[in-house]
Amino acid sequence: MSRQIKRCKWPKNDAVYIRYHDREWGIPVYEDQKIFEFLLLETFQAGLSWITILKRRENFRTAFDNFDFQKIANYSDTKQAELKLDAGIIRNTLKIKAATSNAQAFIKVQQEFGTFSKYLWGFVGGKPIQNHFKTISELPANTPLSDKISADLKNRGFKFVGSTIIYAHMQAMGMVNDHTTDCFRYNEV
Repeated sequence: MSRQIKRCKWPKNDAVYIRYHDREWGIPVYEDQKIFEFLLLETFQAGLSWITILKRRENFRTAFDNFDFQKIANYSDTKQAELKLDAGIIRNTLKIKAATSNAQAFIKVQQEFGTFSKYLWGFVGGKPIQNHFKTISELPANTPLSDKISADLKNRGFKFVGSTIIYAHMQAMGMVNDHTTDCFRYNEV
């Protein structure tokens, strides 16, 4: 008889969600390229469900030059107009423009701190916050820390970085461990 794997309840039975939960969500990410990927995807997720973005992730990867923030920072109006026609991504003009301006702001933070990772992880002393939630209903949508990071990013010129988006970003890149305590990933991350 095979053992049933206990995981957080939010992936339900969706294969895309399960793969993301089991292989990525909550695992600490320190590489700037991957941090930017999550930040770009979170930008487009604003107002939508995360599964919508995950199912289009490879389309975003293709459309946005493999999430290369150096290239994205230099996108012309023509390139942004082309992206607006790409049915494989979320075709929101403000979010497309934000991808470019956020890439520019990202580079400025790198120049100031050496890496974007050093800047962002500095808010938590370089180590993930270990939460101890028993159910997904206990998970917050935002926290005073996500409020602080959001405000700082906005002051640095970032767009679509409200506190809720930033908390989701913190969860995705492992700045907080929000796997429920009964989840097999809880002790692994």
